[in-house]
Amino acid sequence: MLDESLLDAPERLTEADRRGLLRGAAEAGARVRTAARHAAEAGVGNLKPDGRPRAVLIAGPGAAATHAADLLGTLAGAGSPVTRLAPTGVAPAAGALRWELPGWAGSVDLLLIATPDGAEPGLALLAEQAYRRGCTVVAVAPARSPLNDAVSASRGLFIPMATAPYDHDEPLAGAAPGVLWALLTPLLALLDRTGLLEAPPEAVDKIADRLDRVAERCGPAIVTYSNPAKTLAAELAESLPVVWTEGTSAGPAGRRFAAALAELSGTPAVVADLPEALAAHSALLAGRLAAGADPDDFFRDRVEEPAALHARVVLLRDRPIGGLTAAPNARDLALGHDTPISELEPEAGGELETLAELIAITDFAAVYLALASGA
Repeated sequence: MLDESLLDAPERLTEADRRGLLRGAAEAGARVRTAARHAAEAGVGNLKPDGRPRAVLIAGPGAAATHAADLLGTLAGAGSPVTRLAPTGVAPAAGALRWELPGWAGSVDLLLIATPDGAEPGLALLAEQAYRRGCTVVAVAPARSPLNDAVSASRGLFIPMATAPYDHDEPLAGAAPGVLWALLTPLLALLDRTGLLEAPPEAVDKIADRLDRVAERCGPAIVTYSNPAKTLAAELAESLPVVWTEGTSAGPAGRRFAAALAELSGTPAVVADLPEALAAHSALLAGRLAAGADPDDFFRDRVEEPAALHARVVLLRDRPIGGLTAAPNARDLALGHDTPISELEPEAGGELETLAELIAITDFAAVYLALASGA
């Protein structure tokens, strides 16, 4: 059950935020600036690559590496394929995970290692394997982690991760807002130097500014009725989020939102891109999850019986390709099955800015839902 009174009680929200999730979301802009400074100090701006890599491989544990690979792959487009190396192992623990390079990886490929831990023996072994194959290795991890020595021994580039004091209070969640930006920002600067995408320093500054503005709109002191993140969290209470995305940037933002809901608040969600989402999820909305599926639900005793789980569509949009949009059909499908719909669309700006805004608002919403539901 969602405690909606908690949403408008900033002091109680702070007390409930034992994992630093809300602070991570509020300080995302500052984390981007710190991470950009660390990348500059590590010498990223002075690199002179010999053209684009044939492929970019990304390795790291959990949601952080997955989201980084998804975001970078979307931004890079067809310039060079961006692939996440999924780990194997018997448990999601640092000592149990192992990564392997694909058989074709070699001297024309780039290996990126992104981890908020840096103590994974498997990543150190991966760096050694990449060195033997001739791959270029770049890692972002906490400054004093064992991975630093392994990357240095492999003649790679190590970039210290931008951390905050509270990062060490509790185990870091892979979907935590601060973790994403601390790992992603240096990689944006690096791939800008290789020519895979456009993320010059001024664009990174705009990302930080946009994240600051979202924090002002979505912070804990802003009441629910004028706070888009708190409003979305309240709307998603006791529902199954059905996340539909439209536009290039909205896709990875929607997939991250679904993962953050599951990891932070324990809320399952399904996600798909428009227009294919209309066919993929039409049966779902027509089934027992639709609000109109149970005609007796209006007369249900809401004190004695648990609330029925119903779908709620969340539409994330960002400049559909070619100006064509399936949004009207999406609204018709949802409302035709008595399914409520929430919509988020960023303010105008560059691709990196609009992507940052969608991620930031949904990150805040996932955190508020986690805190108010006691997760």
